[in-house]
Formats: sequence, structure tokens, C-alpha cells
Amino acid sequence: MNIAEGVQVVSFFILSATMLAAALGVVLLSNIVYSAFLLGGVFMSMAGIYLLLNADFVAAAQVLIYVGAINVLILFAIMLVNKREDFSELPGRWIRKISTAVVCAGLFVLLGAMVIVTPWAIEPPSTAVVRETTVVIGKHLFSDFLLPFELASVLLLMAMVGAIILARRDFIPEQIQERETALTLPERPRELDALEGGTGK
Repeated sequence: MNIAEGVQVVSFFILSATMLAAALGVVLLSNIVYSAFLLGGVFMSMAGIYLLLNADFVAAAQVLIYVGAINVLILFAIMLVNKREDFSELPGRWIRKISTAVVCAGLFVLLGAMVIVTPWAIEPPSTAVVRETTVVIGKHLFSDFLLPFELASVLLLMAMVGAIILARRDFIPEQIQERETALTLPERPRELDALEGGTGK
């Protein structure tokens, strides 16, 4: 093993550990804002693993779409809604926790068995392999798939505007009420007038 392979192996283990730790934080933390930030860490770690696999376009798309668009949209939705609710303790909650842990452990064992059983032998690259994948995919996106690409961007914009409108809907009546009361003169409370009249002031 030379120095380059050793750096790749160490980088893979660091990125894998970071991704697993961030994923556990997303699931286990009760603060949803911290979970959203850790979800961005998961996406960034996955982009690093894609770079180790020489998938430069997939890594760039991972950062731009998942971290720069979806994760930011989730954070905007959380910040705009900003509704805090105290979760009450449900009866038999420990049963749900144990059943969830059993299901997760079963999925982990199943995926681990699939990783062990699957042959990961690397075949020699053929001469038909395209080196500049980003250029080829970009040409297809802006020629053959231009209409679906633009429709997807418009759909994401509509979803973001709808989320903002739904999140800010609760604050509109309060703003209207403040504007109406700002145009009227403040009235003196009747209880205070009666009290001062009774004391002779």
C-alpha cells in the first residue's frame, strides 16, 4: 500500500465515522434545529465519499442540491414556523423505543450481511469509459433534458413560496390588528376613572 492509498483509506474511515455520528445525532437529538444542521453534515460526508470514488459530478450535485437547497429549505421552514410544543410522556413509551431499536438493529444486520456477501471485485476499466463526466452530463441536461430540468426548478420554487406563505399565515391577523390600533387614540380605562372619581382626585 502506497501513500495515496493510505490517505484514501484514512479519509474513508474519517468520513464514514463523521457520517455515522451525524446521522445518530439527527435521530437522537430532541432539538430539531441541531438535527437539521447535523443532516447537512451527513450530506457533506457523503459528498466526500463520492469524491473518493472519483464521482466528481455526484459530489458537486450532493453539495449544491442537498446541502445548498434541501437542507437550507428545511432550516427555513423550521425557523419560520418556530412553534415550540412540550411533548407529554406517553404511556408505554419504552415499548415503542425497544421495538424501534429492534427494527433498526435488524435493518443494520441485513445491510451488513448484504455488504459482506456482495462481491466487490473491481474489474479493469474499459476503453469506453467517459473521463469528463461533468461535461457530458451538463450537455445532456441543457440539451436533451432541458424542459424537465427547468420544470423541476419551477416546482422547487413553488414549494418554497408555499412553505413561506403557510408558515407566515399565523402572523398576518396580528399585524393587521396592530395597524388598526395604531391609528386610534389610547382610551383611559373605565376602572381607573371610577377609582380616581371615588377618591376625589
